[in-house]
Amino acid sequence: MPPDVLIFCYVTFLMGAIAALGALSERRRRRFEPEPTEDNLFRCRKCSYVYTDDSDVELSRCPQCGLSNEAVEF
Repeated sequence: MPPDVLIFCYVTFLMGAIAALGALSERRRRRFEPEPTEDNLFRCRKCSYVYTDDSDVELSRCPQCGLSNEAVEF
């Protein structure tokens, strides 16, 4: 076998192995990552408590002090 074919096969094998490891790592990361939630995030203006509530709620009462708060926008 000529040296250029050996080098090509070696580089192709290494690139394939790196791609396979990357794909496996990404698949594993997605499996253990928490699912995104549809809940809204709220922060109380009075006591600064951070909590979540259903996505269909515009105003939510703080479980700590009872003040109604609007959802936090990102």
